[in-house]
Amino acid sequence: MNIGIVGLGYWGPNIIRNFRQNSDIEKIIVCDVKKERLAAIKIKFPSVEITDDFDAMLNTNIDAVAIATPIGTHYSLAKKALEKGKHIWVEKPFTNSTESASNLVELAEKKNLKIFVDHTFVYTGAVKKIRELIEKGELGEITYFDSVRINLGLFQHDVNVVWDLAPHDLAIMRYVLSNKKIDAVAAHGIANYYIHENIAHISVYLEDNCYAHFHVNWTSPVKIRRMIIGGRKRMLVFDDLLTTEKIKVYDSSVQLNSPEQIHDALIQYRTGDMYSPKVAETEALSAGVKEFIAAIREDRTPLTSGLDGLEVVKILEAIEKSIKNDGKLIKI
Repeated sequence: MNIGIVGLGYWGPNIIRNFRQNSDIEKIIVCDVKKERLAAIKIKFPSVEITDDFDAMLNTNIDAVAIATPIGTHYSLAKKALEKGKHIWVEKPFTNSTESASNLVELAEKKNLKIFVDHTFVYTGAVKKIRELIEKGELGEITYFDSVRINLGLFQHDVNVVWDLAPHDLAIMRYVLSNKKIDAVAAHGIANYYIHENIAHISVYLEDNCYAHFHVNWTSPVKIRRMIIGGRKRMLVFDDLLTTEKIKVYDSSVQLNSPEQIHDALIQYRTGDMYSPKVAETEALSAGVKEFIAAIREDRTPLTSGLDGLEVVKILEAIEKSIKNDGKLIKI
């Protein structure tokens, strides 16, 4: 297969490296409007072809296009690629509106082309292990999902902190709690420095009385990437910044008694051992490249498809609407 990659900023070089390392890829053409980026990439990856003309790249014999440009350009670039008969890989978030995401999904289905949305964390060994534990019933019925993704980060000029950071954790939640439907969201956020919010707290209400909370922040003095998942049997902590024991499962739970006498305790707490399951050490981006190529060759839907991207965009839009309406509950 031959691949075109557009956007050589922060994430683009990582995409080039992983496609280049895959034996199924024969040729890579990269595109960017900044000539200095093209020159730097040519030095780092001498075998790739370079161009500053996206339309010219689409007219070559590439099979697919990977889009790693600012979110506001995703729709127009992806639409052009699909219209030219190219499969597409799009960085998160898929698009900046539900309408544009739906249009791309419909166009791809009409042309029998594949859309891969790079929800990278879904391809990590840790997140796959979390889903496996939940599906096996190790945690019991899930009651809550609590996520913190904060750091002293890079402010984005075109989106707020929700659109920048929350897609990661929303995608993880949807993947590990795939059997739970999202009912509604509510969120609060504030813009301290310019028009886009730099801090946000997001509530997501799922079926079966399950609740999720997300804290995203560009202005924290410390970097935290942590999730806590509570089940009726056990609880799990995932700390992505740890080099070992990223996942810890605690044999802890809360039990509610039905008292026969008024003085009986209503709540009992149970604490037991903790264990850390083995997690596969694989580069998520490499696994994503393999999945994208396999989905094209096998003519099937990728694990993180355009529909998955669309669902995350729906949630992001609802969160934005809630923030702009002082935390109003928005039905999904």
